[in-house]
Amino acid sequence: MNWKAITENKGVPMLLVRMGLAVVFLYAAISSFLDPREWLGFLPPFLTSLVDGEILLKVFSVYELLLAAWLLSGVYVRYAGLLCAATLAGIVVSNFSLFAISFRDIGLMLAALALAVGKE
Repeated sequence: MNWKAITENKGVPMLLVRMGLAVVFLYAAISSFLDPREWLGFLPPFLTSLVDGEILLKVFSVYELLLAAWLLSGVYVRYAGLLCAATLAGIVVSNFSLFAISFRDIGLMLAALALAVGKE
């Protein structure tokens, strides 16, 4: 395998970032459908006071599946990256009391921003 050619091709690193982010959103969505009780505690209380947590979780999981599909499609990657970054920022801010867990989302958010500013 010619690693120099792969690493010099800007499309490959961006594809890997898109795939990595898509896996994160896919895992969270599928896991929340399979075991919603594990995920309900991550929903912000100000939203669950307005909408039933299980319904909100299902809606958010569908949203995550759509984000993952968008990332994998490679269409309008800049906008997909921005929306992913905004989503991850929202997760960090709304779960700041769980920062020991959500701090990883900052790295994912920055990867999503790399998609938004990078050239594929």
